[in-house]
Amino acid sequence: MALLEKWRKTAYNENEDQKKLQALWDDYFQKEKAIYQKLLKNPDEVVTGTVGELAKKYKVTQMIMTGFLDGINDSLINPNPIETMEADTEVNLGFDKALLYKNMVAAGADWLYGLEEWNKIFTEEEQQALYKEQKQSQTIRKAAKVYPNDPCPCGSGKKYKKCCGKNA
Repeated sequence: MALLEKWRKTAYNENEDQKKLQALWDDYFQKEKAIYQKLLKNPDEVVTGTVGELAKKYKVTQMIMTGFLDGINDSLINPNPIETMEADTEVNLGFDKALLYKNMVAAGADWLYGLEEWNKIFTEEEQQALYKEQKQSQTIRKAAKVYPNDPCPCGSGKKYKKCCGKNA
């Protein structure tokens, strides 16, 4: 069984005791934050190694590293083969800084996009712009409703009900 499948079975097990799951996630989030703090200190350095080597480097279990790799994969310049990863799979952590920041915002991970290490990468204005851009990309906008007595949007000059709205 690939590492990712094991991670997901453990971390998303609905039959598991909720306190145990909460403890797992609390531990994961703390370790995830520590890894990001280290990565963001040298954001242009592409960290590489096997899953096992990176787990040792960041002092986490292979399962925690697998969860981390699953979370960061969408922000990587060259995504890793996370579906088939094993302990000896060579992976990289070369991330797109802006995309990573926006993905952290999308995940609602304020403990990550609020890290002070971001201040050395982006100005406060750039962080606000990335935040706003991400939030706006998730906003669904409805088209303005056309009422029967409104001018027809086709530009005929007639009322909607006498033009395009006839067959509606």
